[in-house]
Amino acid sequence: MIRLVWLCARHELLLAARSRWLQWFAVVFAGLALLVSASGYVISGGYGLQDFARTGVSLVQLVLLIVPLAALVFGSLTLSPERGAAELLYAQPVPRATILTGRVIGLFLALAAAELVGFGLAGLTVQYASGPEGAAQFLVVVLLALTLTAVFLSIAAALASGTPGRRARSLAVSLVIWFVAVILFDLAALGVASLLKSGAASRLLMTAALINPVDAGRTAAYMAIEGTSAFGGASLALLRFTGGTSLLAVLIATSLAAWTLVPAFIAARRLSRTDL
Repeated sequence: MIRLVWLCARHELLLAARSRWLQWFAVVFAGLALLVSASGYVISGGYGLQDFARTGVSLVQLVLLIVPLAALVFGSLTLSPERGAAELLYAQPVPRATILTGRVIGLFLALAAAELVGFGLAGLTVQYASGPEGAAQFLVVVLLALTLTAVFLSIAAALASGTPGRRARSLAVSLVIWFVAVILFDLAALGVASLLKSGAASRLLMTAALINPVDAGRTAAYMAIEGTSAFGGASLALLRFTGGTSLLAVLIATSLAAWTLVPAFIAARRLSRTDL
């Protein structure tokens, strides 16, 4: 079974590597990472590249915006079954779930490679300009990008697997999900919290930060980079709410794992029931 999954993953990886879209994504992501590494000093009136620690903090927001969008768009366009090609692919004497798992893994490896190219070029430049200090914080952002890639690829698979021949519909729903997860969710949580009393509002906002995968990733990244001072007094309130640093890490890991595994299970079930 592992050999079959890897065979499908390798095939999907080769197809994705030939995609001009993926190649341009790697180039654009690398360029944006380099621009972000210099933005902090530009804003403060200076010039030159930031060190790894400041670059890592600045890159978090870029990752939260770009990586989920890329994973959702690329996943929905690639994994949506097309008439003819899907019939040939899933007619093979291999379980559909195995093929889907291999395809998702192949797409993850392709997107991860593109992101690592961008991070690598930015990291080498920062290393040359500022030295290795703070490299651990930079690696936290890399891990955040890879985690969000897995989460939103799984969501894209759940959307696309049950809609054969409806690639445009899958893409449209994916864009709506990106907008809700990255932008609308926080605005809605703040709006509802403004109508509640202080204690209830705080609990709502902290729960929302753990439920939404984008917010959970943001919280984990900033806490890992800057420690308990990442959000000022809100950090201490969050730690009291969750019961400490260890329990907070467990809750965030559980949330991100659930957002990866549950959509993957839904995708496999939908694909097994789809008439191709």
